[in-house]
Amino acid sequence: MDKISLVHASLGEQELAAVAEVFASGWPAGQGPKGKALEARLKERYGAGDAVAVSNCGAALHLAMLAFGVKPGDEVIVADYTFPAPAHAVRYVGATPVFADVRADTGTVDPEAVADLVCARTVGIIAVDTVGLPADYTQLQAIADRHGLFLVEDAACAVGATYQGREAGALAEVACLSFHGRKGATSGEGGALIATDPAIGADARQRSSFGIGSIYDQAQVIGLPIPQFTEIGYNFKLSDIAAAILQVQLGRIEELLQRRRAVAARYAELFAGEELLTVPHVPADRTHAWQSYLVTLDPGVDRAAVATDLRAQGIGCLHGTWASHLQPAFGAKQVCPVSADLFQRNLGIPMHAELTMDQVERVVDAVRTAVRTHARPVGRAA
Repeated sequence: MDKISLVHASLGEQELAAVAEVFASGWPAGQGPKGKALEARLKERYGAGDAVAVSNCGAALHLAMLAFGVKPGDEVIVADYTFPAPAHAVRYVGATPVFADVRADTGTVDPEAVADLVCARTVGIIAVDTVGLPADYTQLQAIADRHGLFLVEDAACAVGATYQGREAGALAEVACLSFHGRKGATSGEGGALIATDPAIGADARQRSSFGIGSIYDQAQVIGLPIPQFTEIGYNFKLSDIAAAILQVQLGRIEELLQRRRAVAARYAELFAGEELLTVPHVPADRTHAWQSYLVTLDPGVDRAAVATDLRAQGIGCLHGTWASHLQPAFGAKQVCPVSADLFQRNLGIPMHAELTMDQVERVVDAVRTAVRTHARPVGRAA
């Protein structure tokens, strides 16, 4: 029986043609013509002061912390239920990530939990659009404004999602995007920093190229300008090869999102009435980008056994995402019970734009059988 992968990148002839153009240009490296064109397109799409293409979303988050001047002794409140890139970014600059619990229905950061964690050492908040669903930015921005904090949107999974009619990636003063292979728009790896303030964009762009800016630009100047390294920078550039692919992908984003939405709608329809799992909840004021599709299993279901059954049938699955505060790397003191519970019970099932409806039905049948097989009978002790 054919395998049904958990993720699959929608890359084809259009993207190959764009890469061929880069090869012919003689400039495959970063911050060249294709990179500049991509940044201009992102700036226009998000109505931003600047957009900086970088190697990945983790780099964008790191650059955001540097641009905001986060330093040792500072605390940044971060959403707990997520791939822990935000917490890594805070640690990169020597500050302390403080983990905020999430809403049980959406998995997005709970504004009340954030408000309770603000203290004299708090300098900012990193919210996360959890697996493609935007957080509660109206409440989060109000908290940030009340206490004079910065707010960063980790929109890694959410390109194409919306919140109260605004697009994810434009919901905070800085947003960080990912173009990893499982995202709605991808170049395999890649990211971007979107800033309302052009000064933050300029700071990020300079630091992303070892602190000396675009070598391509310098090569266009008559004479022999020799840049000076006035501060420590990083090699976070996005290649023009990847930028060319992303130009095509952004042009296809609505098409690809529509396919993901159709898959999500069919999952919800087929799982309706299944008592042993819950499908994702999307509040009426926002839309989902469906980077992932996570079902929440009943506490009595043996998730590991379900995953074993699915993988034996060639169906990809994943635990969901992480309760970051439980990861040993951070030595966190916070307790985030909702996040910890979702970490134990969520199961990611196949979600990508290349899924057929026949494959969706096969996944649903396999999941339903597995959860019923591995559910603890009522009344039996754990």
